[in-house]
Amino acid sequence: MEKKVTFKLQNIVQKHDLSLREMSRLTDIPRPTLSKLMNQKAQNIHLPHILRIADVFNVNDIREIIDLVDIPTESL
Repeated sequence: MEKKVTFKLQNIVQKHDLSLREMSRLTDIPRPTLSKLMNQKAQNIHLPHILRIADVFNVNDIREIIDLVDIPTESL
């Protein structure tokens, strides 16, 4: 079974009652980048971005930011 990384930024935004613009300002990560992460459209993960998000929002468990999930495969 294949796997993919999913981002849980929506949880952080809701928990802290933020807009993406405010999250961008706090983390110094461009808003379009955060939007791609939030909408599962990012093709690459930049560790410095994850570390900044963790630092700004006091995240100690990376699973609060990203997760590894199974991709269902279609049977032939």
